[in-house]
Amino acid sequence: MSESSVELVLVTGVSGAGRSTAARALEDQGWFVVDNLPPVLLPDAVQHISQADHIHRLAVVVDVRSGYMFDDLAHALDQVMRDGFEVRVVYLEASDNVLVRRFESSRRPHPLQQGGGILDGLTRERELLGDLRARADLVIDTSNLNVHDLRRKIDAAFGSDEDVPLRATVMSFGFKYGIPVDADLVFDVRFLPNPFWIPELRELTGQDAAVSDYVTEMPEARTYLDQMSALLDLASDGYLREGKRYVTIGVGCTGGKHRSVAMAENLAVRLVKVGVEPLVVHRDLGRE
Repeated sequence: MSESSVELVLVTGVSGAGRSTAARALEDQGWFVVDNLPPVLLPDAVQHISQADHIHRLAVVVDVRSGYMFDDLAHALDQVMRDGFEVRVVYLEASDNVLVRRFESSRRPHPLQQGGGILDGLTRERELLGDLRARADLVIDTSNLNVHDLRRKIDAAFGSDEDVPLRATVMSFGFKYGIPVDADLVFDVRFLPNPFWIPELRELTGQDAAVSDYVTEMPEARTYLDQMSALLDLASDGYLREGKRYVTIGVGCTGGKHRSVAMAENLAVRLVKVGVEPLVVHRDLGRE
């Protein structure tokens, strides 16, 4: 087995979650992209394409359109790694409600509906993809992302800019709506006093200066921000050593409106100072 100089990424995930957008983003970065490759052909295709002198970054998109052949994917991936290729798996996810709306708006059936409903197809697909999701290096939940947000995430994870060694999405959220499924690190800020109980702050959000000042003027909030930033600074070298250039940080409060938003905005500012490029996303802002 010989080491390969070809960078290899496998893009997969549930239908409607944005595989095509991710593939186009990689292609725009100069990756050679192969879409809907039958898994059984993966080892031979990778071996053949890697011999081309001008191809150094290869992305392969695999999904359930390959039908029964999808069962061969785990064996194909193992063979590719035995052949000396390091594979990173990107898995695109979204909630059932969001995926149903996307399919209904496009007026296209789910590839595994088989005469049933869209949810039936999604259930079958998640069963097929379970093992692959478990071995994914990067999971991106696109439920609350538009096309441009997803492209920015792909750019952050696989861009060639060497000036910024580690990139991060800082995502505020409300625990009442669930923890982000793609979060690498989750910080709970519910221990801080809630601006919701201050009448003049209740209708504002963490993006408003009055709420942000109320939250961050507390010594424990500033200490927590310092420690979150220090943890990312400490972990960044290890992430990069393991080939991880992108991290998602969840910052949660009860409803995702006040404390988590203010803390996420302030954390992003501090991450810039330790050399991490942040993208701030407020997942649940506006849901209340």
